[in-house]
Amino acid sequence: MSLYLMLTFFACASALLDTKDVVFVILSQENRYHLQLAENLKLDIYKQAERISKIHPIVHLSHSDFPHPGGWTVLPLIPRLANLHKGNSSWIFFLEDRTKVNLNVLLDKLVQYNSQKEIWIGHALYDKEASIIHHFAFYDDPAYFKYPNIASGFAMSITLIKRLAERIKKHSVPPSDFNIDNSHELALFVWNNGAGQMLEDEPTLCIKEEPQCAAFPTTFQLCGELVPKESIYFAVKTCHKYHKDRVPVVKSTWARHADTVRFFSDLEDASIPSVTVGIPNSEQGHCRKTVGILRHVAGEIRHRPQIKWIVVADDDTILSVSRMQQLLSCYNPDEMVALGERYGYNVQNINNHHGYNYITGGGGMVFSRSLLDELVKPELCECPSLTTPDDMYLGICIARLGLTVTHSPLFHQARPVDYAQGFLETEDAVSFHKHWMIDPINVYQQWFSHLDSASDITLHHNEL
Repeated sequence: MSLYLMLTFFACASALLDTKDVVFVILSQENRYHLQLAENLKLDIYKQAERISKIHPIVHLSHSDFPHPGGWTVLPLIPRLANLHKGNSSWIFFLEDRTKVNLNVLLDKLVQYNSQKEIWIGHALYDKEASIIHHFAFYDDPAYFKYPNIASGFAMSITLIKRLAERIKKHSVPPSDFNIDNSHELALFVWNNGAGQMLEDEPTLCIKEEPQCAAFPTTFQLCGELVPKESIYFAVKTCHKYHKDRVPVVKSTWARHADTVRFFSDLEDASIPSVTVGIPNSEQGHCRKTVGILRHVAGEIRHRPQIKWIVVADDDTILSVSRMQQLLSCYNPDEMVALGERYGYNVQNINNHHGYNYITGGGGMVFSRSLLDELVKPELCECPSLTTPDDMYLGICIARLGLTVTHSPLFHQARPVDYAQGFLETEDAVSFHKHWMIDPINVYQQWFSHLDSASDITLHHNEL
């Protein structure tokens, strides 16, 4: 072997063993279940590092090390990371609590990139068609723009981190008041209308597990016994104009598998039957209607201690009762839990912490009974107007309690066709939303019918 090749080999080997060159940032959450996932992931990274070099890399849990309501959007973390690690690391690797890391493969791959350049790598997703969840960005050529599957992990060179930090500090106003998809919005910021970097696709950052993968998302694992169906109360928001089309879809699909389902409308209809809470329908907002529903439910279940969870769904929400039972096995109903797909309002500004997160309504909002008892108190949660956005205002009420909402990637505000190819492969989806330009019954049959039917058969067998 020539001297040049020997030096190259030992340089690469040395870099492979230098675990301190990579700082890991787990986008963690306060909820006990998600915190345990993050702690387990941190411990696994430490154990792998012990076998490689005996040197523990720095692993941050974002919610505790960098507390900020918009930490999940990544941008508010970057200035802090730049200050802490600009002189002691080469890479920042971001991942979710459900990400699995093969540290050997990851270090071996990162050494092949030049961290002195502005580089970020990840599993690149792209929209096949202009998507409503991305505000129809890049309408002429949706496949042009790449954004990372965060659950697969993505890496940024410290050089890029420092430049982004300078830009964020200079322009502290966030690019948008609302945050709904941290992956796409982050990629837009980094790309900077073509003046910045496009994500580089890295094949070892995978969408699902393969032997050569440096990181990949894990699938959901049941945490214990299924939550009994009689523990879940489903409240469906509807109005009289959808009694003939949307309500029959709900009743013929997932509602058949639920123990308790109530339809709340602006009109009582014995054929459904529907319940009215005395609030007129509005074309937008629905705050007073939704809070009225929660108060009705709280009163109805006062003498039904078996009810532990309340799920508020739209009449065009498509979900699986069985998946809901599975997912809720991981959460404690005696704790105040608000669960669903997280959105944020005014959460990216690094100079204030006054923004808030909320559970977007279309994918389904799940509340533990203990939280419901607080949300129905008028002194805490009284809607300013009929048309105030209900999900956003409930987010404000939850923030007043000093709580944070809990995000689950299994809830979806949009239709399956709205997501990038591969994105849903490792997600045991709980819900989708909207009937627009799709057959909702077909969506239910494709994604959920077999699960709900199998659950019914199993439960019936167990009762015999």
